[in-house]
Amino acid sequence: MQSYILSFHCPDRLGVVARSTGLFHELGAFITEISNYSDPVSETFHMRCVFDDRQMTVSFDEFRARFLSVADEFNMTFHLRPATALQRVLVCVSKYDHCLSVLLNKWKSGALPAEIVGVVSNHEDCRSMAEWYGLPYDYLPVTRETKPEQEARLLEIMEERDVDLLVLARYMQILSDDLCRDLEGRAINIHHSFLPGFKGARPYHQAYDRGVKLIGATAHFVTADLDEGPIIEQDVERVEHHQTPEDLAQIGRDIERLVLARAVKLYAEDRVLLDGHRTVVFA
Repeated sequence: MQSYILSFHCPDRLGVVARSTGLFHELGAFITEISNYSDPVSETFHMRCVFDDRQMTVSFDEFRARFLSVADEFNMTFHLRPATALQRVLVCVSKYDHCLSVLLNKWKSGALPAEIVGVVSNHEDCRSMAEWYGLPYDYLPVTRETKPEQEARLLEIMEERDVDLLVLARYMQILSDDLCRDLEGRAINIHHSFLPGFKGARPYHQAYDRGVKLIGATAHFVTADLDEGPIIEQDVERVEHHQTPEDLAQIGRDIERLVLARAVKLYAEDRVLLDGHRTVVFA
């Protein structure tokens, strides 16, 4: 028995659920999990469904072809795959390794339902960690002069390894606008702040200067607008007045790794759907 995951969004209109689930019934697709949301502001409909083939009367390829006609009818953007066809993930990192460490640990233990296919970095600091996990490590040092060349190489690596998702795990480089557009909807960044507050560099120092009582971290999609991409996951922790910027940074690193790991898992399970500048997350 094989399971499949279908997720889609489309303009909201009468009949979209009936036509979709009606096709499931007609072709014997046994639904085991379903979530949906109708956004009254954007007037879009979002759905995620898991089904298996225990009673299917057609092949997966034929099911996909039949569903494509429904997608065309309702102007859907959809993703349909076998549950065993794991999303392929490439991780970018600079010197800080706390986010990389938790992703690799969860991947190796089976707690992250994805396939990490390599690590890319503009520094050599994390090479030993990546190689300990048996992963290729691509060292792409970035300067103002080499940035276009190295970004082109990054895209080549993604194509060579059939990458579905690029994860910026404290990768301390600002991607070019062109690269951000190329990666729209398939690149996640962890920002060491509870966005939309304290964007840009040194957010823990910014937070300290403002005397905040809560600090946090935000995982969001990468866009050309720095630190303004659609938010996927966030978390916070209370801090006190006597704690230094260095204390806040240490606390923040623990939040960052958990938030990023949750965001990558949500994406890997097709639970994150874009809705303009927002996301719909079926947790």
